Amino acid sequence: MTSRTRNNGMEKQHLDYLQRILNARVYDVAVESPLDHAVKLSARLGNQIWLKREDTQPVFSFKIRGAYNKMAHLTREQLDVGVLCASAGNHAQGVALSARQLNCRAVIVMPETTPELKIDAVRALGGEIVLHGESYSDAFQHAQELEKRDQLVFVHPFDDPDVIAGQGTIGMEILRQHQHPIHCVFVAIGGGGLISGVAAYIKAVRPEINVIGVQMADSDAMVRSVKAGHRVDLADVGIFSDGTAVKQVGEETFRITRELVDDFVIVDTDSVCAAIKDAFEDTRSILEPAGAIGIAGMKQYIAQHQLQGQTLVAITCGANMNFDRLRFVAERAEVGEEREALFAVTIPEERGSFKRLCQTIGQRSVTEFSYRISDQQQAHVLVGLATRNHDETAAISAALTEQGFVTVDLVDDDLSKDHLRHMVGGRSRMAENERLYRFAFPERPGALMRFLSSMHPSWNISLFHYRNQGGDYGRILVGIQVADQEMLAFREFIDALGYHCTDETQNHAYHLFLR
Repeated sequence: MTSRTRNNGMEKQHLDYLQRILNARVYDVAVESPLDHAVKLSARLGNQIWLKREDTQPVFSFKIRGAYNKMAHLTREQLDVGVLCASAGNHAQGVALSARQLNCRAVIVMPETTPELKIDAVRALGGEIVLHGESYSDAFQHAQELEKRDQLVFVHPFDDPDVIAGQGTIGMEILRQHQHPIHCVFVAIGGGGLISGVAAYIKAVRPEINVIGVQMADSDAMVRSVKAGHRVDLADVGIFSDGTAVKQVGEETFRITRELVDDFVIVDTDSVCAAIKDAFEDTRSILEPAGAIGIAGMKQYIAQHQLQGQTLVAITCGANMNFDRLRFVAERAEVGEEREALFAVTIPEERGSFKRLCQTIGQRSVTEFSYRISDQQQAHVLVGLATRNHDETAAISAALTEQGFVTVDLVDDDLSKDHLRHMVGGRSRMAENERLYRFAFPERPGALMRFLSSMHPSWNISLFHYRNQGGDYGRILVGIQVADQEMLAFREFIDALGYHCTDETQNHAYHLFLR
């Protein structure tokens, strides 16, 4: 086959997808999602940022497009038998809603790791749920067995021309909604259905627009496959972004992506958490991790290529977020946005050292202090500080070192971020005459220094834990070594301070874990 013949074949395939997309049946159940200008993100990044809001679909995900387009092309006889799919959640909801619209049975195989929110949503739409395996690939294998056994029609979540065409209507809408120049469109990749459809339309109509694929570092099957020149099967995938946790991409999606996608970006968990926060600040919507991957990739691409004044579009492709994940997302977002520095600081174990540490930190907003007395010579303090950028982190580290404090930057240390920051403490033989108090400090600069400055120099802080939770008042746990004969003076100090205080010295949990 000559290269000319091969190119003609590719052009015919691309034309076929253009026709499929133009004739796709999606709007019986899907809506034309808005293309919103992200004002705050645009100002911060120095580019015009637009968000294609697929999180506003009836099932809070783009998956409804491909699922319905596939099922709408089935015969009545096929629909009467019923359909089957494997999904981490969003495709499942699309199939279930489509089945209800088309009046047919839908059996949904989902990984056991699927968030409860998505399982409940599928069940509410009438889907018959089967939980199997730890990833999409495990669920997919089980679904293939059920397909043979029950003769149901399989609706693939990504590797099907009708599914790809349904997702391609997103690209069609973007170009219709924004007819001015666009530099890049950023698209999350799991199995590849979304980026295949979007790229097929954009490259057929406005080939000058760059289509950039974005994948998680722990689920990067498409990037690895394109580099290898063949589909790579990952042994394991991460489940934080469960909507893109695919071990092997599709044959057709791999072919289209390899031919049409201009570049790829790999992102990590922290950057995705930061992107979820970015989207919330501009839209007041909470994206799921997979839904925010496009924003995370766009931010990274801007930094890598030093883009300024360009028009960029990120597809926010889903918002099926479990509420109990928000605590983790909020904490890691600050690190991902380089808005929090985390240090291990070693100071002399002597009165006044902690106060000197706070003076060195100055008026910076403290996000965390954790300390437990353990050694007669040195004290190890875990310190979290709000920052504006990575350069400020380096400046803080230099200032602490200049004061003679041994300082270790922990911002890239996953053990510290995930575990140690919550575990600083324990029993100590040195904590004689320790009294434990819970304080509610007003959440403003200087409150901690007022506390330290008011303390009698003979009283020693033996335990300290504080974590900024974003409220008006910070909740702080303090262990203070006060001799019995000084308790009257200590109570006078507490009264004069004016902070709400609870004596926890007799708390049972304190005696079990800290005393």
